[in-house]
Amino acid sequence: MPTEEKPYRVYRGGRTKGKVPLERPVRARSRPDRNGRGPRQPKIRRPRRRWGWKRRLGVGLLVLLVLATVWGIAGYLSFRHGVEKANARLDQSVPPVLANQSGLLLSNATTMLLLGRDHENTDQRVGLNNSDSIMILRTDPSRHRLVYLSVPRDLRVPIPGHGEDRINSAFPLGGAALTIRTIQNLTGLEINHVMIVDFRSFKSLIDNVGGIDVNVPAPILSNKFDCPYKASRCASWQGYRFQKGTQHMNGQRALIYSRIRENQLDPADSDITRGLRQQAVIRAVMAKLLGFGTVLKLPFNGDSLLNPLTTDLSAWQFTQLGWVLKRAGQKNALHCRLGGTATSIGGASVIVGNEDNLSVVQMVTGRAAPQPPRPGSGQYGPGCVVGNRQFR
Repeated sequence: MPTEEKPYRVYRGGRTKGKVPLERPVRARSRPDRNGRGPRQPKIRRPRRRWGWKRRLGVGLLVLLVLATVWGIAGYLSFRHGVEKANARLDQSVPPVLANQSGLLLSNATTMLLLGRDHENTDQRVGLNNSDSIMILRTDPSRHRLVYLSVPRDLRVPIPGHGEDRINSAFPLGGAALTIRTIQNLTGLEINHVMIVDFRSFKSLIDNVGGIDVNVPAPILSNKFDCPYKASRCASWQGYRFQKGTQHMNGQRALIYSRIRENQLDPADSDITRGLRQQAVIRAVMAKLLGFGTVLKLPFNGDSLLNPLTTDLSAWQFTQLGWVLKRAGQKNALHCRLGGTATSIGGASVIVGNEDNLSVVQMVTGRAAPQPPRPGSGQYGPGCVVGNRQFR
């Protein structure tokens, strides 16, 4: 039998027909065929890494930053809308008599006139449209200095075009514009901005900002006005009481405090001290209104928050003023007042100013060192005190 190699294989079952199975080279399994049908390398699923505390903290801070940004924008837009309403309430005769603001409030001195009006005041000496509280706020950001100048409403001054009269009569005669001109002629100070506070709706503003903290310089027992009880109890009711020291007041309590005209515990209490109480309330409200806590509530009540205010300040200027007041603080603020001698002219009680008022203006502008009222000048003596000190 031939031994040469046959072109076919012999199997135990015998010879079979068909193609001869040839051995094919083994292909690498890692590479698929060109038609994509070849075997693929199995995928290896790697276990997920859990976030570490640094990554979680970073993402959390980013989310808080986004929320704070959105909240801030919404609050500012709401606040700006309220400011625009306050600007619309300002009489158009006011802006022309205001001095131009030099630069930003953040870096330049400014002088603002604050007027408080109380329509529900039943004192016959005050008309429905008079300005009950007159105060000047002067800021000096470069020295972190705040100066408050109180002007007694009964101070007798020349009113342009109307002769001499009590200074609070300027408002019913010619509105805020005439009051500004009268103040400028009296003090020589240029007024850059004005803010008018309506005490009638002041209560809601104070409640909306969460109340205010007011330092009461001496115990007070008021006269019997606006008794909150029934007639049977009001007969034996003595009046409203305020203890000495810093007190937290809601809107109703603060409004009562600002309206007290008589202190039964101190016969020397006068209209001057009443004006100082009103100004203390206004300062406390401004500090709270422009504070950080109020900013958090702006998206909800920023529009209605400024209803008691009328002003020429823009929303951006309000923001700057808040920063200036916060940086300067009240601890070293200078509190000054004009004054004079109490007398009666034509049956009306008035205060006639003297040369000491000129010295007070020099103290306000920083050209003279602060000095308290001169000894013997009486309860209406002009002068300045620093911080929490009280006028004697």
